Amino acid sequence: MHIHLLQHGPDHEPARLTDWLTSMGHSYTVFHLYNGELTPPAGDSDALIVLDGPDGFVQAPPAWYKAESKLINRYLDGQKPLMGIGLGALWIADALGSIVAPGTYPETGWHTIQLAPESPFDLPEQFEAFMWHRYVFSLPDNALPCGGSEAAPLQGFSWDAGRVIGLLYHLEVTPKSVEPLFEHHALSAERHDFMQPEADIRQQPKRFDPLAALLDRLMCQWLRPAPA
Repeated sequence: MHIHLLQHGPDHEPARLTDWLTSMGHSYTVFHLYNGELTPPAGDSDALIVLDGPDGFVQAPPAWYKAESKLINRYLDGQKPLMGIGLGALWIADALGSIVAPGTYPETGWHTIQLAPESPFDLPEQFEAFMWHRYVFSLPDNALPCGGSEAAPLQGFSWDAGRVIGLLYHLEVTPKSVEPLFEHHALSAERHDFMQPEADIRQQPKRFDPLAALLDRLMCQWLRPAPA
């Protein structure tokens, strides 16, 4: 399969995703939309991954978002797999008619996900994931919840029998890929109940290791062969 990935900023890279795709024999193209690259046609790939991006893009989308929004809707109307992570999940949820708004608490660092009983994905009932978000979404119509955290009870959704996934939390990150977040994308909040200090995140790099197995399980279930 050939997968397109849409990148929205130099500090929000695919990280472990491209390594996984290569290891599984898939080809891919990363489109750096923030750097002037055009949004690809919907027919050029077997699946689409909409990556995370700057928090400010939720309220003030960039000029190229209009073309990206059309592409997201083309995938929603089609039969090919579509995944959104972070900002990408928010934009897919918005396209499905969900409410997107600031959450009660922003989340950074490591938080526990409780898998929703309705989730169609075979993942542990409880696992730790990396967070870096302020905005949340409501559950789209005809979607199933994929789990939540203490601060954000809805951390992900599955739509159209698992063909479409939106996740606020991150399984693709590595110690290297999160470093730019500390420097350029710090989240501000009046309350910091669920914002883990940067020093604590840096001091526990081995916490990133279990994410690889979780990502593998999720991707293998999501990236089914595209219909002929």
